[in-house]
Amino acid sequence: MLYLISGASRSGKTLLAKKLSEQKNISYLSLDWLVMGFTNGIPEYGIHDMLFPDEIAKRMWPFLKAILENMLWSEINYIIEGEAILPELIIELLNKHPDKIKICFVGYTSANIEEKVKDIKKFSLQKNDWLIDKTDTYITDHVKNMITHSIMLKKSCKENNLKYFDCSENFLNTIEDSLEYFSE
Repeated sequence: MLYLISGASRSGKTLLAKKLSEQKNISYLSLDWLVMGFTNGIPEYGIHDMLFPDEIAKRMWPFLKAILENMLWSEINYIIEGEAILPELIIELLNKHPDKIKICFVGYTSANIEEKVKDIKKFSLQKNDWLIDKTDTYITDHVKNMITHSIMLKKSCKENNLKYFDCSENFLNTIEDSLEYFSE
């Protein structure tokens, strides 16, 4: 089974992947690692971390789709999390392999921007966080962009009948609800 977690930056994807990894006792891969591999290793491919998530997903999709198809063929159990999956892209594979893929999207369509910025700054005090040295203005702009991205994801999930969890309020409860979804 492939467990796929996608959604907006700072919506809890990595936290959910880590909890699911512990629960299922299987490994996970962050698509952020692949994006940074493209950014720093093969920049000529035009996939880099400064693009908006939907653009990264569209550019990276042929590569990611081939990986997922190989994992499905190999019958590997794995968790993959990251922004670089869009509902309208994954639906073909999901329809082709409904019993081998479980996916959800997470985002925050109506988060209080000031509170989200405070939460991000509190979290980014941890080691190796990419937002640790960013200004409040930069983080605020990022949150606004991710609200817009979340709205788009929620709409696309509805159109494609895919599960979307909104963590605008009760962040940790939403992560737990998402974890339960993967256990069903």
